[in-house]
Amino acid sequence: MRKFYSFIREFKIPKKAELNEVFHSFSKKEVFVLITFTVVFAVTILIMLQRINNHFTIEVPASGGSLTEGVIGTPRFINPLLAISEADKDMTTLVYSGLMRKMPNGELIPDLAKSYEISSNGLIYTFHLKDKIYFQDNTPVTADDVVFTITKAKDTGLKSPRAANWTGVNAEKIDANTVRLTLKQPYASFLDYTTIGILPEHLWQNLSDEEWSFSNLNTKSIGSGPYKINSISNKSTGIPDYYKLIPFNKFALGKPYINNLEIKFYANEKDLLIGLENGEVESVGGIDGEQAEKLSGSGYNVESVPLPRIFGLFLNANQAQIFSDPAVAKAMNLAIDKNKIVKEILHRYGTSIDSPIPPNMLIYTDMSGNNSTISDNTQSSDPQAAKNILTKDGWIPDASGIMSKKVGKKPVMQLTFSISTGDTQELKQTAQYIKDDLAKIGIQVDIKPYEVGSLNQSVIRPRKYDALLFGQIISHDSDLYAFWHSSQRNDPGLNVSMYTSSKADKILESAITTQDENDRSEKYLAFADEIKKDMPAIFIYSPKFVYVVPNDIYGLKLNHITTNADRFNTIYSWYIQTDKIWKIFSK
Repeated sequence: MRKFYSFIREFKIPKKAELNEVFHSFSKKEVFVLITFTVVFAVTILIMLQRINNHFTIEVPASGGSLTEGVIGTPRFINPLLAISEADKDMTTLVYSGLMRKMPNGELIPDLAKSYEISSNGLIYTFHLKDKIYFQDNTPVTADDVVFTITKAKDTGLKSPRAANWTGVNAEKIDANTVRLTLKQPYASFLDYTTIGILPEHLWQNLSDEEWSFSNLNTKSIGSGPYKINSISNKSTGIPDYYKLIPFNKFALGKPYINNLEIKFYANEKDLLIGLENGEVESVGGIDGEQAEKLSGSGYNVESVPLPRIFGLFLNANQAQIFSDPAVAKAMNLAIDKNKIVKEILHRYGTSIDSPIPPNMLIYTDMSGNNSTISDNTQSSDPQAAKNILTKDGWIPDASGIMSKKVGKKPVMQLTFSISTGDTQELKQTAQYIKDDLAKIGIQVDIKPYEVGSLNQSVIRPRKYDALLFGQIISHDSDLYAFWHSSQRNDPGLNVSMYTSSKADKILESAITTQDENDRSEKYLAFADEIKKDMPAIFIYSPKFVYVVPNDIYGLKLNHITTNADRFNTIYSWYIQTDKIWKIFSK
């Protein structure tokens, strides 16, 4: 030990001249070896440091980057109570936030709310707001704003499209940060409604109902959502061309990462796709399957997810007596090649179905313990089996080849009916495929396409159709009551098959008030079984939402969306740029 201390005391760092003398004493070979060793040593050290750094650091989202999205239409009401068009809803989702927010897996999480409680009888929902939450004009969000928004949604003079969701709901301020919502009867899906954007009372309270629709606040909107409007560019006609948005630093769930968001508006899908191809926009949503297939083949990143929408043939036995015979609907269901429709009309951007419940809406555990959806086992087309069903039921082909049947002293019935539908290409093509498939089993079909407004007013509302090729949007499971309960048979009800079943009614009445999710799922499965037995409709397909988005957008999840605008529900967590930080600082 003494020798070591002695060495330390006597050790001196060599002077520059001494080092030069030693270096010049080396041969060329020795110099080369020394330099090589030094380089290898330095590179080794750098690699080791890099590996150590990688081991102790992680990549995390960072602020920065921009995204330009194209949307069909022009926003008129960037307002959660008035939004009608897809453009309205897209912008409203970006600018506003609600008490709750729906996540990609369908879960609801607190947004402006910090927490909430539901009474044991399912009638009282109490929400506690977060501290220090603000609107984009830096005014605090309080219970007054929540009560104002809900009260205004119910205002019959305003005629809000969201009014039906809040009818019978009483909103009461408990204190500045607490709101109590009281229902007249339990409603299992009520929490979904609390995602509605909250309006700033101080900006809207002095406007009359008539002034609401004309207020500049519908286009220069101020909410508490993830993005706030920075600027608006209008065309020479005064119609908005695009909106530039920036992150709202005080957004309740944290400042969004993407620094610049531009929403550009187009008149139709054709112009939208031209804008995409020309590089005017980077992302577009809601395009049809044919265009999605082309873009995917051209190298674009195309994401898709099933929508909770049901397209089917809804049968009106009051108008066409043949549908009173359950064998007819069962044969038709077997004859229609649903998979062919999905493949050739939707270009595989859809799912064939046999149920009134959309894919991914009702997930249950089968006997083997695997998760599956109610529409996993769509029955394959089988024309011969369909013919056999009709033959067994007494239907035989007449001289013209149409299946006919005589019941007692009544005139001979022929299997002929008309399909009423919208005049969109997708629906008209689907109707033609159905017509061709049914012709193979001796059923004659006449197709009657209508403009959407005329279809609703002249056909659907008075129930003047044999069969209706139509779509239902199932926003949440309780919507099944509106579409299938016997009380909803007549206008303005949505039971377009005019289906009547006391057993199905009881199941739906019970399910709509059941809070336990597993119990509710079992009830809806029982309801689906009743529909399958009675066959008031033939379910054909559920379409997918298609989203073209750049490859460098991370954090995007589309597991579960109800409307196109839902893609923006988690935009605050999307990111383009990243940083590396030490793991100990990541929590």
